[in-house]
Order: sequence, then structure tokens, then C-alpha cells
Amino acid sequence: MARPSKPLISRDAAVMASIEIIDSEGLDAFSLPKLAKHLGVRAPSLYHHFDDKNEILTEVARYIAGTAVRRPRMKPGPDWPEFFVNLALNFRQSILRHRNAAPVLLQHLPRDLFTATYEDTAEFLLESGVPVDLHVRILDGMETLSIGAVLMEAMRPPRPRSAIFPNVSADSQPLLAEALSKNELTQKQLFEAMMRSFLHGIIRDHDLPAADEVAAG
Repeated sequence: MARPSKPLISRDAAVMASIEIIDSEGLDAFSLPKLAKHLGVRAPSLYHHFDDKNEILTEVARYIAGTAVRRPRMKPGPDWPEFFVNLALNFRQSILRHRNAAPVLLQHLPRDLFTATYEDTAEFLLESGVPVDLHVRILDGMETLSIGAVLMEAMRPPRPRSAIFPNVSADSQPLLAEALSKNELTQKQLFEAMMRSFLHGIIRDHDLPAADEVAAG
């Protein structure tokens, strides 16, 4: 299809309008004609910026999981795990703000999305005194845990503490039902605890100094 000689909209405006449609009407309702109508242009105008619908959805995933995620304002140091915990929480917040787009992230998340971020965070780890041979283990582990946990949460309706595991019966699953009754953590707090446990496990396994030890010593 021929591209219009002069762009009538910006690439960023099209991405943000796509997110608005998906947020309000759901992914199934999203289409190029609907996006064009939302922007007040004809559909061919979109081809000035994008080859097809898939490219638009890739940019939607790039924005939600990358651009919109705030970097914590922390300096390198012995408390480096908290930087990653807060970064993961910011990632979670951005994804859950756009739950309807979770399938987009599953299918269209660019493989190179986090490359630039990882370069910065590797520098943060280095300046925090974390050995280089642990950097990939930390970054890959955080990516795997964060993306898996957050997308799983985003694909299902919000749940109270007592229903974190669905359809649990005290008659048929008495031990699990009791465990749920004793759980005092929200889904967000469970996610935060999982991130922190992973990072502090690396500290313990490799005899790295913890922040409280540095402060005391």
C-alpha cells in the first residue's frame, strides 16, 4: 500500500491512541480502521509510520514494558538489591495499569527491549561492588521472574489475599486453605518478597556483603 506523502499523525500519537483503545475496549476491539478513526485520519495515514498492525503492537509492548517503566533514583552501593526490587515493582505497576494489553506483551515483546537498560544496570552492579560473573545471573533471573509473575497476574482478574489460589476448598485442600488463611501478604507484597528473596539468595550464596553488614562494619 502506498504511503501518504506527508504524515498526518506522529508515531508516538498512534502508539498512545492504540493503548487507549486496548485499555478501554480490549485487545479484540483493536484494529487499524478503529485506530485511524480514533486519530481522526484515514487508515492509509498509519502506513507512513508502520508496516502493519503487528508493528504497532510491538511498539505498544515496547512502551508499556520499557518506556513507561520508571528507573529508581538510587545511587550504587551495598543496598543494590533494593534498586532491583523497586525497578521490578515499577515494571509490575506499568503492566497492571494496562491489563488488557497483557496478550500483546506475550506475543510482541521485543527481544532487545531491555538491552540498553541492562547495560545501565550492569554498570550499577559494577559500581555497587557486585562481581561481574554474577551480573548475567542477576539480570536474567530478574527478567524471568518479573515477566513471568507479572504477565500471569495481568492475565487474570485481581484477587484478594484469601483467593490468590483460585477455587480452593477447605474440604478437599485443607492444608492449602489453611495456608491461605494465614497469608497476610497482598499480591504486590508477595511479588516484592519474591524479588527480594531471589536477590538476597545470591548475596548469601556468594558471600557478598549485605547492606546491614556494611553499615555495621
